[in-house]
Amino acid sequence: MVVPRTDGRKRTALVLLCAAVFLDSMDLSLMGVALPAIGRDLALPDSTLQWLMSGYAVAYGGFLLLGGRIADLFGRRRTFLLSLAVFAAAGLAGGLLSEGWPLVATRVIKGIAAALTAPAALSLITTTFAEGPQRNRALGVYSLAGATGYTAGLIASGLLTEISWRLVFFLPVPVAVLVLVLAPLVLPSGARPAGAREGFDAAGAVSVTGGVLLLVFALTERNWPAGAAAVLLLGAFVAIERRRPAPLVPLEIFRSGTVAAANLAALTWACATIGWQFVAVLYLQGRLGYGPLETGLGIVPMGAAIVITANLAGRLITRWGLGRVAAAGLLVQGAGILLFLRAGEAGDYLTVLLPALVVHGIGNGLSFPSLNIAAVAGLPDEQQGLASGLVTSAVQIGAGIGVATLAAVTSLGGYPIAFLTAGAFSLVGALIALYGLRPRHPAPIP
Repeated sequence: MVVPRTDGRKRTALVLLCAAVFLDSMDLSLMGVALPAIGRDLALPDSTLQWLMSGYAVAYGGFLLLGGRIADLFGRRRTFLLSLAVFAAAGLAGGLLSEGWPLVATRVIKGIAAALTAPAALSLITTTFAEGPQRNRALGVYSLAGATGYTAGLIASGLLTEISWRLVFFLPVPVAVLVLVLAPLVLPSGARPAGAREGFDAAGAVSVTGGVLLLVFALTERNWPAGAAAVLLLGAFVAIERRRPAPLVPLEIFRSGTVAAANLAALTWACATIGWQFVAVLYLQGRLGYGPLETGLGIVPMGAAIVITANLAGRLITRWGLGRVAAAGLLVQGAGILLFLRAGEAGDYLTVLLPALVVHGIGNGLSFPSLNIAAVAGLPDEQQGLASGLVTSAVQIGAGIGVATLAAVTSLGGYPIAFLTAGAFSLVGALIALYGLRPRHPAPIP
């Protein structure tokens, strides 16, 4: 039970929680522009440089479910603060190191820490704000923070790398420290959740974490033996959870059709938008000759459209419902992606690229908050961390699928086929949201 707070303290808590999510998202995009400078300075091969990005993404995606359950069992505030402290320490260490694989290790540690921070923050929001318009608005701000963090990372990376790539590692540290100082003053302490007394499902934790890690690794590296091992581990996880009296992931949570549909739609959302971002950056730099800073600044209007639309999403959801807003957002997002087909060999920014980016951003700002809200709707407080971890994990797995698929499609058929594929992912997600997120009574969860 969350201790009631004044509106002022709730707002402050929301800002601090969103600041942490902002950092998680920013760290995904900060590294990309800095990689060439790191490689030149430290004489690192491309295989090591790739893992400065992949190490973070694989660890983040692999540990999310475990992170959500840890938050439920051992305390959301405790998990949030400890993982954020590890995140800051790993960032500081990364900025000081000058060897390749120790540098990669700091990225992996940051990914694990982010996998604990994100579901803890989201579940703190959902248990602090009552379900309905108040929670919808709060989750709209949360989604906005994630979107602006990614855009800010693209811009900041270009600016900081001009001075020193080490600043890319240092940038999140002071923000994380500030949150660590202020958060204990406003976040609800809460009693240790009752579920913690039921024991910890170690076998389930090992199998699902290993399975998801291998799955994200297989998608990132196109390593099919790892993919087969992932399928076996995830199958073992389902079998374990069916027999456990206190499972890591109660499979009954999926009796709520809304939760299942929200996670599946979130997966296709990420396939479309994260896959598209990967291809679009290659297109802007490789085909149109944009520099890193030009690329980041060029994407700013999309980020601005996301910010503005996400601010409106909560009110639209209250009026029209989750399914309609999520489906409309995914359709608009897909339209923005398909508008890139007009770009050709030398797309004009103002008349071709800018409209596509803005339309994409509007759809993104409508769909992402809707899917986050749907993924936790109707569930009891003690399962909010788990539900938050599920939807965030779905997004990370979708990102891996989208990037791997669109990279392969681009190499085979070029950018137009890649944009068509990303648009198709959006359309599938819209259909899932429209028919799967209809109002219904959630199934009881034991």
